[in-house]
Parts: sequence; structure tokens; C-alpha cells
Amino acid sequence: MQIRRHHSQHYPDSIAEQEALVAAVLSGEAEPCLIFTEHPPVYTIGTSGSEHDVLRQRVDGEQIAVYASGRGGEVTYHGPGQLICYVIADLRKQKDLHMHVHRLEQMIINTLAEFGVQAGRDERGIGVWVDGKKIAAIGVRCRKWITFHGIALNIDPNLKHFSGIVACGMTDSPVTSMRALGIEADRAAVEAVIVRHSAIFNERL
Repeated sequence: MQIRRHHSQHYPDSIAEQEALVAAVLSGEAEPCLIFTEHPPVYTIGTSGSEHDVLRQRVDGEQIAVYASGRGGEVTYHGPGQLICYVIADLRKQKDLHMHVHRLEQMIINTLAEFGVQAGRDERGIGVWVDGKKIAAIGVRCRKWITFHGIALNIDPNLKHFSGIVACGMTDSPVTSMRALGIEADRAAVEAVIVRHSAIFNERL
């Protein structure tokens, strides 16, 4: 997979980039890729979410934007200290979206293991969890079997910002981060490990 990196992007700009890449992959003008970025504080509402799940937009002294998102899932938060990994993948041969989500989860589980974090899945929902708390949210969209959107991994975001929403439909907002678990991780180092584990997209599960 090709790699694209941005220091930070406003959420609408990242959606525009993904939309263009999906069209280019469909036409054969581009290859599948990973996009690493970060967003200014924003609440995004997925196709299963509701504006009512945004409880307040001013949290911890900061005004947080709200955008509707075409991804699956409910409401989540993105902000500084959270690594966003958008995955533009071609599923036209496999046509299995559940497998794709499983791979996204496994890629992050494998990545966190290298930092000494024992993560896994949880019956409460899609994503990656540590001791009953979500450390990575996952939401995807698929157009003609080309996927986009992807993963939000909490390295060291302001976890207070999650209190402004019903995160992923869970009123208790059980979220954590690598920093909250005592792991000091550099974004570049985390990206490098994710890239290595992205080879999972070439494997048959």
C-alpha cells in the first residue's frame, strides 16, 4: 500500500482527499493506500449516529466542531494526540466488509502489542479495547467495494473531550489512550509499526 502523511488536516479536507482517492482507485489511476493524519478537535456523526448524541460542543474550555460523516458507526471524537489512519482498500475481489473490519482491528491489536499493550476485541462493539475501555475507534464506508475512513487510535488525546458526546453509543464513554496506560509513544514510531502490520491486508484470514 502507498503511504500518505499529513501533520494535521481539517476534517472536511480529509474527506475530500479520500473521495478523490476512491474515484482514482475505481478508475485504475491510483493504488490502495494508508493516510496518516490528525484533526483539530471535532465530533463526527456516523450513519448510525444522531445529533442528540452530541451533548455539548464546548468542553474543557474548547469549542469543538461537529460534522456529519458518511462512515458507519455513531458519534466519536477526533483531536490532537489521536492518530488517524484512513485505509483506502480494494475489496472488489474479496467483497467481504466484515473481514476488512477484522483486519483493521487486528492491525491495531498487533501494533499495540509491540508497545506492551495487551489489546483485543470486546462484545460492546467494533474497535480495539483494553480492559473494557476503547483505545481505537473504527468506522468505514464502502463504495463499489473500495473502502475509506478507518481508524482513530488514542495515543495522547484530551480524553475529557469525549465527555461532550455519547461516544459510539455508550453513555459511560469508556475510553483510554496509550498515555493513560503509561505508554509514552511517538506518533512517528506508532505509524511505522502500523505500516509494518498493514501487510495483513495481503493475507487470507
